[in-house]
Formats: sequence, C-alpha cells, structure tokens
Amino acid sequence: MVTALTLSFALPVLAQTNTPNIDHRQQNQQQRIDQGIQSGALTNRETNHLEQAQERIQGMEDKAKSDGSVTSQERKRLQQAENVQSRHIYRQKHDRQHDFNHDGMRDHSPHHLHRR
Repeated sequence: MVTALTLSFALPVLAQTNTPNIDHRQQNQQQRIDQGIQSGALTNRETNHLEQAQERIQGMEDKAKSDGSVTSQERKRLQQAENVQSRHIYRQKHDRQHDFNHDGMRDHSPHHLHRR
C-alpha cells in the first residue's frame, strides 16, 4: 500500500522533470534576456517580444508534458523553438536599437552617433 501511494506521487514528479536540458536552456535564455535588459542592449519592445516567445515555448513544454511524457518528436519541436529563440535573442541584443539610459525609449547606438 505504501509503495503504491509513493509511486502515485512520484510519477507526476518524473513527468515534470523529464526535460532537464530544455529547462536549463530556457533558464539560460531568460538570463540572456535579463542581461540584455540590464545592459540596455534590448529596448522595451524587443524585451516584450522575447518574453512572449519564452512564454510560448514554456506553453509548448507544458503541453508536451501534460500527458505524462515528452515524445522525441515533441522534444525536437521544443529544441527547434529554442534554437529560433536563441537566434532572436542574439539578433536583438546586437542590433542598432538600444535603451542604454533605461528610460524606455529607443536610443541610437553610440557608434551611430559618432559617424561622419
């Protein structure tokens, strides 16, 4: 009886933790977004778009886990979505749109201001 009860509590935990690589990558990508906010490399608009994409990927992961396991096809789709998001984060952090003074308004790149 105790074993059956223990297993009934353990199975949902196993279902929730069968995507450690995806979870770690989501965490890493969120840290990259946070760093972009702190440095001013991301504008409010860019941040909002990236955050919405993070939420969509989390929703995909939650849906994949909802039946108790993540199939290899679901895992592949999640990894593809994370690859796309990673490229978006890079591009947004390295484009000419910035908010260095953190006023919510887009600033021009310092390099752009010094061109002749």
